[in-house]
Amino acid sequence: MRGLSLQQLHEELGIPIGSLHRVMAALVEERYVTRSPSNRRYFLGPAFTELSTMAIASQGTAVSPPRPMRDAARECGETVFLTELTGTRLLCVALVEGVHPLRLFVRVGQVMPPHAAASARSILAYQTPETVATVLRAQELTAYTADTPHTEEQVTAHLAQVRMQGFDVCENELDDDVWAVSAPVFRSTGQATSSITLAAAGQRMRDPLARTSATETALRAARALSMEQGYAGATSPARTRSSPEPAG
Repeated sequence: MRGLSLQQLHEELGIPIGSLHRVMAALVEERYVTRSPSNRRYFLGPAFTELSTMAIASQGTAVSPPRPMRDAARECGETVFLTELTGTRLLCVALVEGVHPLRLFVRVGQVMPPHAAASARSILAYQTPETVATVLRAQELTAYTADTPHTEEQVTAHLAQVRMQGFDVCENELDDDVWAVSAPVFRSTGQATSSITLAAAGQRMRDPLARTSATETALRAARALSMEQGYAGATSPARTRSSPEPAG
């Protein structure tokens, strides 16, 4: 597990403990860092992430894919990407291209539609109702395909299902013949502001066993990244089912 203790920060920066404690308390209050309630270590916070994603959106620069993402992509051979919630936008911030051809076009800096993408919904499922409403009302809920949930009521009902199973599946809702599974990533404070998504051509995911394997891969990657960010709780409130149902 990553993160630094106050003593380690003191040794690294050479700042007196008393002064450093006050500095870190201010950074925690401003959300630039978080402090794990379980091991008291400090981790980068959502305000820092928001600054990073703003730079990604404006300049197209990518976050280096974290190890769990790279491991997941190597294991499955499919496209794996990281999405972050910043304000009312859900942004792709890191990407590992798959070895198989994929018609789904995902790029770093792309805003994911909150109602139609598993990467977005697996984050929104863990937000307050007020935040969900704000995010959904900030964009037009376009029906990209016949299967796209495109009303606030449909999306809100679907988010309850996502919370129950601990991940989201998107099939032919954003792009035809594309199947994706996404799992939330939690911070040390228990907040879920990002997700890891595995996307594949639908024809490679016809077999229920292939879907189960892909879902387990996404959940493992999200759990590993959550632990690296200091999260000590259970990442998924429900076990993976043998055949994840299509969303929508």
